[in-house]
Amino acid sequence: MSKVMFDYTKSILERVSFDLVLFSKELEKAIKTLLPHELEQLKEWLVSFIIEKPELKPSLGIINK
Repeated sequence: MSKVMFDYTKSILERVSFDLVLFSKELEKAIKTLLPHELEQLKEWLVSFIIEKPELKPSLGIINK
């Protein structure tokens, strides 16, 4: 089931990527919900996702806390 949650989290983050505030809030929720190994996968995904959307770069600070 964790794969489902991880995929769902990515889907939500992609949908709210038009707004940094919403994106940051959803990212904070994901950090509280996902397992440690999923967080590592999310970090990797986030780095590659931000390449296409540099306006989301401040959100890297949230996941690197």
